[in-house]
This record gives sequence, C-alpha cells and structure tokens, in this order.
Amino acid sequence: MKTFERYFIALNKWALVLLLGAMAVIVFANVTLRYLTNFSITWSEEVARYLMIWMTFLGAGLALRTGGHVAVSNFQEMLGTKGQRAVRILILCLLLAFFAIMIWMGMNYMDRARFQLTPATRVSFSYIYAAMPIGFGLLIVHLLLIARPFVMESRFAEIETDTPSAALLESGDTHIVANRD
Repeated sequence: MKTFERYFIALNKWALVLLLGAMAVIVFANVTLRYLTNFSITWSEEVARYLMIWMTFLGAGLALRTGGHVAVSNFQEMLGTKGQRAVRILILCLLLAFFAIMIWMGMNYMDRARFQLTPATRVSFSYIYAAMPIGFGLLIVHLLLIARPFVMESRFAEIETDTPSAALLESGDTHIVANRD
C-alpha cells in the first residue's frame, strides 16, 4: 500500500507540474509574441484559465495531505482522546459524503455542458467540468490514504512520520498556524 501511495502522490505532483509548465509556456509565448510581433495567440488566455481550473482540482488532494486547507480545531482540542477520535471519524465521514456529492454534481455539470463549446478553442465544456469529479475523486483517495491507519487501527500513534501528512496526523495538529513572532 505504501508503494501505491508513493506512486499516487508522485503522479499527482507530476500532473500538476506539467499543467503549470504548460500554462507558463502558453502565457509566456503569448506575452512575448504580443510585445515582439504585435500578434497575440487568441486561445492562450482561455487555455491558461482552464489549466488553472484543472490544477486547482488536482492539487486539492495534495493540500489535504499537508493540512493546507482551512481547519478550526479549537473545539477538537478541548475534548479528550476518545472525543477527538469521534470528531475525526465524524469529519472523515462528512468529508467523504461531501466529496461524493461534489462528484455527482460535477457529473451533472459535465452532462449539461456536453454540447456547449468554449469560445476560442471550440472544445466541449464537459472536458473543463471533468476536473470537478476527477479532482474530488482524487480527494477521496487522498483522504482514505491519510485516514487509513486511523480507520484500521483506531489510532494515529503508529503512523510513520516520513510524510508531512503523517506527521500532522500524529501530532493532532491539522491546521496551519501563522508565525506570530
């Protein structure tokens, strides 16, 4: 399972790197052409926007792994160990339900937009909206991978701390605290 997790994370990161690289090349080429030749690539802004949408949805799972999403943990910290575990299970269940609903909604968006075409590239909007169900599907996989030890063993204490998500889960600190010094 660790091998799958390593490859899954690496593939997710490389997809983001490729999307960001493609977006940077397209925008740079457009700006360069506009200033050097007074010619602009008509589809560059549109493609860059759609690449950004895909990067947002594909990167959400990696942010989840590192505690990069907003979290309010004050209530959880006031509880004892059993209460904290119960809250974590509740959070896990709520997130899974929310992600599943968002996959379903994304599929509906894709279905409704399948005959609409983007203005410049004339590509079906369903390809753009596919980022939503795919991204939330990846979020489910990431969530299950970081919650696996908790679900299987009912504790976080035995998680190896070689990944940022494991260290966060082991410490119980799943939010980012600003440095106030």
